[in-house]
Amino acid sequence: MQTSSLIAKYLDDLASEDEVLTAARDASVELGVAPIAPAVGAQLAAIAASTQASAILEVGTGAGVSGLWLLRGAPGATLTSIDTELDHQQHARSAFTQAGIPVTRARLITGRARDVLPRMNEASYDIVLIDADPAGLMEYVEHALSLVRVGGSVLVAHALLGGKVADPAQRDEAVADLRALLKALSSSDAVRAAVSPVGDGLLQIVRLPEPAAA
Repeated sequence: MQTSSLIAKYLDDLASEDEVLTAARDASVELGVAPIAPAVGAQLAAIAASTQASAILEVGTGAGVSGLWLLRGAPGATLTSIDTELDHQQHARSAFTQAGIPVTRARLITGRARDVLPRMNEASYDIVLIDADPAGLMEYVEHALSLVRVGGSVLVAHALLGGKVADPAQRDEAVADLRALLKALSSSDAVRAAVSPVGDGLLQIVRLPEPAAA
């Protein structure tokens, strides 16, 4: 086994998941949805805890794996999650109920993110997690940066696309979009951004305050 695979397995094993999370992960696989790795979930929980998040927005509910991890890190937060698939959200709702999360703290919106996000309140969220079709990533990030508060984080799951982003031979549209996004973020004065290689990659973008007028 390669060193990178050993590290990934070690970190996933460290990120213990309870029965509810395990069941949600199994449901994701059955639905054909790629859930975040346990190690990515642990990182989401740590970010949520350090941010002391009270309002979290998620693009891509899936079967609830990422939502459960975020609420594990910020147990008092309210999660709003968007997905086009009602069936997926029904699985997520069941997982949240089993985890003892009140309905009032997990608001599920069935619809297309590109239609829903423009209607959300700006600067109202501590964390916005994007775990959705990479074809809409650039648009989602643009909206997310207006919805997250100053000091809050936009998080992008699967940010390395299975290693394709780092492979010069890979040039499909999704890879090109992610590379363009990462390059733009690296030179932006409006944010601080970094990619963690944990799991399939987790991009964190922190919104900075606007510079004071001279």
